[in-house]
Amino acid sequence: MNSVPEPAQDPTADAAAYLGPAGIYEPRGRQGVLLIHGITGAPVEMRYLARSLGRRGFTVACPQLAGHCESLGALKATDWHDWYASVERAFEFLAQRCEHVFVTGLSMGALLALQLAAEKQSRVSGVATLSATFFYDGWNVPRLRQRILLPMVLHSPLKYFLSYHEPSPYGIKDERMRSLIEAMYSGREALRVDQAGYSEFPAVTIAETFRLIRAVKRGLGDIVSPTLIVHATEDDMASVKNAEFLAARLGKSRVETYLVDDSYHVLTLDRRKDDVAERLRDFFSRCLESVASAKAV
Repeated sequence: MNSVPEPAQDPTADAAAYLGPAGIYEPRGRQGVLLIHGITGAPVEMRYLARSLGRRGFTVACPQLAGHCESLGALKATDWHDWYASVERAFEFLAQRCEHVFVTGLSMGALLALQLAAEKQSRVSGVATLSATFFYDGWNVPRLRQRILLPMVLHSPLKYFLSYHEPSPYGIKDERMRSLIEAMYSGREALRVDQAGYSEFPAVTIAETFRLIRAVKRGLGDIVSPTLIVHATEDDMASVKNAEFLAARLGKSRVETYLVDDSYHVLTLDRRKDDVAERLRDFFSRCLESVASAKAV
């Protein structure tokens, strides 16, 4: 695993050196939130949430995960340890500047957030998972692909050559937002991976997500941070069973579950994004109140 460099002592140090050129940094108050985008996604999918939290006074950082926002070859050359190193580097960047750091991630980014909480323990003041994905069992994932084709590809050399092209609705129920993504993925508009993520999911990258899933499962019992699980009831990629699986295995932390309707997988861009942002703001604020109350005793 890549080592994490010592944080710079200069509080004005260039955030891009820690978060990547496509990373997001909203410096506000002394309470920080680390956002983690999904695998094959980009920080832009977390921008609305970042601005919403920033308006509430949180300092927000969202790193560009290793290999992302570059060529497809660059993505395929990375593994989950590389992605996690990007998260760990951004966490230390925020921890140097903030009194408390919360972490939230989308899809596989949620699993990276859980891995961070398992390793950093009480240094993570709270975790919020958005569409955490342990099983690709949503209504838009064909059962044949789940049970036969995917395992066959991932356990053969085919994984180095094949890619999965996600079909519409691309995790988004909102028609206007979906049409923007369809225009880029279909070639009607120029595709910029820093604005829309990749239009395909390399099989070798899918294989790495399964390695990440196994690692996160092993550490769930170690998480002590308060945890908010947010999941869409209509998630097209990962059914609500994923939220139930996670909640049942977080024995050491206080757990809340928030099920969202009228949205699909990408909660940060879909119809209920304002409600999701508000729920996260409320959860982080209550975590801070609990810390203050404990100190006052």
